[in-house]
Amino acid sequence: MTKTLSAVYEDGVLRPAEPLALNENQRVSVTICDESSDPSEPWLDHEYMAAVDAMDEQEPTLDEVRRILSGISGNLSDAISEERDARG
Repeated sequence: MTKTLSAVYEDGVLRPAEPLALNENQRVSVTICDESSDPSEPWLDHEYMAAVDAMDEQEPTLDEVRRILSGISGNLSDAISEERDARG
């Protein structure tokens, strides 16, 4: 069984916020995640974020993005597919 739940740490003991279907003295694995952290954390692509952080380039301005996008004729998804195909 795998289950994600909230718990409170009191007097050295984790107390689940809801009942658990476990036997008395049953051993389980516990992963701790501070709920005050970013709620999008589980969905972030950390490898991509690290690659972006490692880039020396400055982030493009909104005007630069608009200028680049205005040069794309037709369907944006087609342009992306063509660029991807050209890279191999």
